[in-house]
Amino acid sequence: MILKSNTHIKSVFVLGSNSEIAKEICIQLANKGCDKFHLMARDIKKNKPLVKILKDKKIKNIIQDDFDLLDDPENKMEVDQYDLYLITAGFLGNSELASKNISELIKITKINYSGLLKWLIAIATPERMNSLSRLWIFSSVAGDIGKPSNFSYGAAKAALSCFCQGLLLKAHKKPFAVRVFKAGYIKTRMSIGKAPEILMLSPKKLAAKILKHPNKRGIEYLPWWWGYIMRILKYLPNSLLAKI
Repeated sequence: MILKSNTHIKSVFVLGSNSEIAKEICIQLANKGCDKFHLMARDIKKNKPLVKILKDKKIKNIIQDDFDLLDDPENKMEVDQYDLYLITAGFLGNSELASKNISELIKITKINYSGLLKWLIAIATPERMNSLSRLWIFSSVAGDIGKPSNFSYGAAKAALSCFCQGLLLKAHKKPFAVRVFKAGYIKTRMSIGKAPEILMLSPKKLAAKILKHPNKRGIEYLPWWWGYIMRILKYLPNSLLAKI
């Protein structure tokens, strides 16, 4: 059974609920009738503004837990059933430091890829592949090209994108809908000043575009024009790429 266009999202599990895009998706889901939220963050105190908004919208079923992607998995993990599993956790890190400091390199790799594997495996079980549910993962356009400015981060995101594409293909023709977002610069505190604003959208607008097609599956660039930008960059000679 494949997800129908009228299949609503009534519950959501969020890994990385402190991210600005996660907050916007949660708020807009609440506006659309979602009434169960499981918010996971490294520092759950930072959830307070989002929790207040959700409570103001009369949402009573809000669960909060902290997690640390730097922790090594000890036992097999289990995750309860939700209509949507949203993964927005990530860490830009210091690429220059990572090129000479193994601890920074491991931190970037764990938070953006290897630390997420235990969660992805716990979510995308063979049993859940046959359920009417969704997995949305935020990766990055940085994984498409190894730029000198952030290739440590890009390498981790490339691995994440590849792993999640495997999950996407594994779920082909199954009810479980996998959606991978290769995000470009979004208008957040972390990105302001790093790209022309004309190339960015606000988290609010991006969330609205994503939720316009809640049962979509596949790999998408956010905003969509970053797909064309990355295609152009791939054809540039190394002499030009080295300057980016």
